[in-house]
Amino acid sequence: MGIEAVVWDVDDTLFDYTSADRAGMNAHLVAEGLLETYATAEAALARWKEATELHWGRFAAGEVSWEGQRRDRVRTFLGAELSDAEADAWFERYIGHYEAAWALFPDVLPALDALAGGYRHAVLSNSSLTVQDRKLRVLGVYDRFETILCAAELGVSKPEAAAFHAACTALGLAPHQVAYVGDHPEIDGRGAAEAGLLSVWIDRDGSLTGGDAPQGVHRIAGLAELPAVLGADTRFGARSTFR
Repeated sequence: MGIEAVVWDVDDTLFDYTSADRAGMNAHLVAEGLLETYATAEAALARWKEATELHWGRFAAGEVSWEGQRRDRVRTFLGAELSDAEADAWFERYIGHYEAAWALFPDVLPALDALAGGYRHAVLSNSSLTVQDRKLRVLGVYDRFETILCAAELGVSKPEAAAFHAACTALGLAPHQVAYVGDHPEIDGRGAAEAGLLSVWIDRDGSLTGGDAPQGVHRIAGLAELPAVLGADTRFGARSTFR
């Protein structure tokens, strides 16, 4: 039996999170009068990225709540002891600018259309349903997916095998019947492969040009390559041509 379903990451896979975050934070800093406190806009954006990665890692490890990681990102970025209400208000103002820059990658709709007749589709994200449900609706692709699973509600996050297996269970399929597509070579790529799924890493920026993908991971540069990867999977007697 071949691949029956494709499970998708959202941020920087379907949705251009990096561009939206950069544009949104730049606009927010201008509105808050904070941009001039940094030598360059790039320096300010780099600090925000560092704060995001630090506290996102704490959330993924179960050390802080979803709301807590947002508040701590603000406190770290500003270097200020803010109350929860103050941090929440600052973050909400940023969200307004960030959402104004939301967009799918150009290859997403063509890929979903190409795969619609041959595969079921779902989402597995290291975010929260509150965030990703609304994002997918605003972007116009919510109805493309049978189910949407997120770490905040699951209580487990990628790259843990249990997160990938939860998606398979929700679809009623075994791991070897499911492909996972994500943008991170370790969290998405290696994690999915080690969980027994067909793992596809979309490396849009060519971050490993000249290097190798993690073992067992199919690397693609864009979603136009995905149908061929799915159709060529013969690990468990899968069909050899895309239907």
